[in-house]
Amino acid sequence: MSYAVAMSGHPDSAHAVGEVAGQVLDRLGPGPDVAVMFLSPSHVGRSADIARTVLQTLAPRHLLACSAGAVLAQRQEIEQAPGMVLWVGRTGPVRPIRLDAGRLPDDLEAGSSVLLVADPFGFDADTLLASVPPDVTVIGGLASAADRPGDNRLVLDDAVFSDGAVALVLPPGIGAVPLVAQGCRPVGDPFVVTGAEANLILTLGGQPALRRLQEVISSLPDDERQGNGLHVGIVIDENRSTFGTGDFLIRGLLGADRESGAVAIGARVEVGTTVQFQVRDAASAGRDLSSRLRHHRAKSAIVFTCNGRGSHLFGAPGHDAGQFVDHLGTTDVAGMHCAGEIGPVGGLHHLHGFTASALMLGTDDPLEDC
Repeated sequence: MSYAVAMSGHPDSAHAVGEVAGQVLDRLGPGPDVAVMFLSPSHVGRSADIARTVLQTLAPRHLLACSAGAVLAQRQEIEQAPGMVLWVGRTGPVRPIRLDAGRLPDDLEAGSSVLLVADPFGFDADTLLASVPPDVTVIGGLASAADRPGDNRLVLDDAVFSDGAVALVLPPGIGAVPLVAQGCRPVGDPFVVTGAEANLILTLGGQPALRRLQEVISSLPDDERQGNGLHVGIVIDENRSTFGTGDFLIRGLLGADRESGAVAIGARVEVGTTVQFQVRDAASAGRDLSSRLRHHRAKSAIVFTCNGRGSHLFGAPGHDAGQFVDHLGTTDVAGMHCAGEIGPVGGLHHLHGFTASALMLGTDDPLEDC
């Protein structure tokens, strides 16, 4: 197994693809098993030409590409400027999939890993993620180069799409390990849901959910009460006696009704579920990612980080890319900023927001759910 990554910030698409293809050819030679590209908005209109050039000059067995609001490679994240990233690998046989039906095939080999990119408009994440076979890992993200249907681009080999999802299935035995850093820390006390309806939490510990939320907010420092940093965490393992960072599936707070005291969240919860409010800020997100990376070393990583991270969260681009390089001990890191990230938490696959999700390759770790 070997990998190579190249990035170009040149505004001309033909020049940029020549740069990245030339760099990976120098490192890895022609005919890799797989090539993955991430294209900033300025290159979207030339997606077909870019794919054709890569297929002709590099001759990968399969190509996957996605348009993104920002791209990353090595330590850099290019935001609000032209950017093109090319990742290539010698992994063994790779299987391409066009997901017209919204479900993964049920004949995927145990231990395989799926790199998946999708258009965010009309993408049925619940149906697709419920179809993930046992012992298969899916990591990916939603295209983020456009804010209306039809303007994003997905590429699979020589075909270009503006909707749906495309994926590549990587074989077992390549040291593939998923990572999902949700970037939150719990605040206040955990509560048992004592009243719920669909995605509405009516009562927590017998009290209106909004009252519990207000109590938590009033206990926070002033700087943590502002902005969009407050979320709710749904406990993954109810058998634990205590809960800390990483023990929750994080979902957003969507709103509240003062009359009923109900709080709406981005998930359905059942009565008896334990939840705890969470804070997401730059410090919490940085610590969470670092703690999840610190025990790993890898030859490469493909990263899907939220478009709400980067300079929006950390004040400058490059935070997440730099963390992966520093901890994994490789510069062969590539990825994109997403409109939603896909990865496993608590043994199930979910569509996330504000996370850094990644597939680390060439590790010595056993496959595990991070």
